[in-house]
Amino acid sequence: MDFDFPLILVVLTALAGFMWLADRLYLSKQREEKAVPPWYIESTAPFFPVLLVVLVLRSFIVEPFQIPSGSMIPTLKIGDFILVNKFAYGLRLPVSGTKVLSLGEPERGDVMVFFPPNDKRYFIKRVVGLAGDDIRVINNVLFVNGEKMPQSTLDNAEPYFVEKSRVETSSASNAQVMMEQLTGVDHLIRKHQTPGPYGRNFSTIVPEGHYFMMGDNRDNSSDSRRWGPVPEENVVGKAFAIWMHWEKVLSIPSFDTVGRIR
Repeated sequence: MDFDFPLILVVLTALAGFMWLADRLYLSKQREEKAVPPWYIESTAPFFPVLLVVLVLRSFIVEPFQIPSGSMIPTLKIGDFILVNKFAYGLRLPVSGTKVLSLGEPERGDVMVFFPPNDKRYFIKRVVGLAGDDIRVINNVLFVNGEKMPQSTLDNAEPYFVEKSRVETSSASNAQVMMEQLTGVDHLIRKHQTPGPYGRNFSTIVPEGHYFMMGDNRDNSSDSRRWGPVPEENVVGKAFAIWMHWEKVLSIPSFDTVGRIR
């Protein structure tokens, strides 16, 4: 069962706020009439400041997520805990997602958290297409507005990318990690020598108010090639950092991959 955590947090904060106000009222009466608040008010009211801080931080500043799948390998691995900037693309109200203040727009190359069309689950992919872009994927090579996005081996890559490229390929022995230059943004991709169904010959035009998203694990990613471009109102925020890796509950958390997401 999927829980709507933002809604639950808003409801709990509202209830705790009501109890906090009731507790303040009893305190004022206590001085005059020696009124004693009921136990459920006394036990609930102290949680309000904590819940309010969590709600504000999570809704408007930064929110943690854990990577559940391998669609962004080698950039992000299963079990990576990441931080998402909630104000990079503007401030949105919790639950409804309505934008109340515009502070920026997604750019090609950004790693973004969002809701896919007709889906309430969080997804994370890379922005490869903006409104009006002509997106084509031919034999696992990306073209944006007719321009080929160069792919190269890691022979001359900086150590950060070489380290990131060390991923398991047991499930796909013909997988290859390469560097892709996406309109000035260098990042890693993993692809098969034999392209999957969405990597052979795909093309589309990104409509207004939408973004085209693709996973860095090009042949193992459910993305806009399958379910279409993402509307602007489904944007959650920009992923900017890995702060821990913890894949299995009984394992020891690792901090070796802590750093900025590129």
